[in-house]
Amino acid sequence: MRILGLELKRVWLARRTWILLVLALLLSVLLAYLPVTYCYSNGTDEAGNPVNLTGLASIAYEKERQASAAGLVTPGRVREAVETYQDCLRAYGVTESYDLPEGVYEREILPIAPLLHGVKEAFADPDTGMAPALMEIEPAMLEDYYATCEERIVSLMAMECPDSLQAQHKAVEMYDRVGKPFTVYPGMNSTVMDYQNIMGFLVLLCCVVMAAPVFSADYQSGADDILRCTRHGRMRLGAARVGAVLLISGTGFGICAMAYILAADSLFGWDCLGTSIQMTYSIVTLADITIGELQWIFAAAGLLSVLASVSFTLFLSARCKSMVMSLAAALGFCMAPVVVCMAIPGAAGAWICSILPASGTSIQASFLYALTDFVFLQVGEWAVWTPVAMVGACILEIPLFSFLAVRSYARGKV
Repeated sequence: MRILGLELKRVWLARRTWILLVLALLLSVLLAYLPVTYCYSNGTDEAGNPVNLTGLASIAYEKERQASAAGLVTPGRVREAVETYQDCLRAYGVTESYDLPEGVYEREILPIAPLLHGVKEAFADPDTGMAPALMEIEPAMLEDYYATCEERIVSLMAMECPDSLQAQHKAVEMYDRVGKPFTVYPGMNSTVMDYQNIMGFLVLLCCVVMAAPVFSADYQSGADDILRCTRHGRMRLGAARVGAVLLISGTGFGICAMAYILAADSLFGWDCLGTSIQMTYSIVTLADITIGELQWIFAAAGLLSVLASVSFTLFLSARCKSMVMSLAAALGFCMAPVVVCMAIPGAAGAWICSILPASGTSIQASFLYALTDFVFLQVGEWAVWTPVAMVGACILEIPLFSFLAVRSYARGKV
């Protein structure tokens, strides 16, 4: 424990560590605010004149206009929303909402817009996946809205996983366990989660840069030749360094994730967190969670991904002779999921992305996008949902690469 304490102090007081952690925290707060800048809506002032609203003003305006839509998404409320939409478009002789006269959408359609989310997707053609226009849907069909959603997941999985009956059955079982009716509390969109994913990736890069020189810097400077001659200069010192870096990285990511979530929720409103994930992403998303729960689940998965990536970086640092080599190799593996996504499509690419340590917070193949997708990995006759595989891989990789890092350091530089 004494060695661990000394290593914690050494790593914690290093200028590089402070610079990276402060930078990560500032980026987290900045990224929490950026989605606000994309909010835009057309409103009216106190005199009734049209004005363009942006930022927090736009969020407040839309939440006020859509307050009547908040609550349970019952089939009856969805039917009323569709009828309102259709009556409005017929009254103005148009077939799409963007053809409405200026101000009509904000006045008549915006208040019920949250309840329309996913309606077209639920009634998509089971063979082609093409969604109909809202004007083509008979309101009477919405009395069995959730039964239609359950039929949709069956047809969707038949298209997504045509060769895996196990994956199809598992997806249907998961969706059956999702609580219904859904809930919606307007104000927050998926952009907030996208930026949380970006935050996770940037913090991961900061932690990797911090971890890359831990062993290789001493190799390069020659200090390792002296440390190796001390009483605890091999296995114990290596374990202490690994433990110290993992502890600091995990704490740093946890603080950044909390800062992002608290800042974003304060800006968009805490009442939005009760929205079912299906009312933000696909109406047939398999996870039985709300947006607020998604934020913390993704933060936990991101933490595992960061720890796995840092463990792998420490292993590389213990194997490389110079800081440049270890840093370049570590950053290369951080970018690997992005390259694999673009270069290796299909099942092979999904498998590789699921086991790469940095995939949990990658820009394209992240835990967030896997959780809102319908990709299953085949293991013989078994089908594993991609988010489960990602978390499982990280849980195995953290002790594996930590052990390999300590063992490689104890044996000496190569």
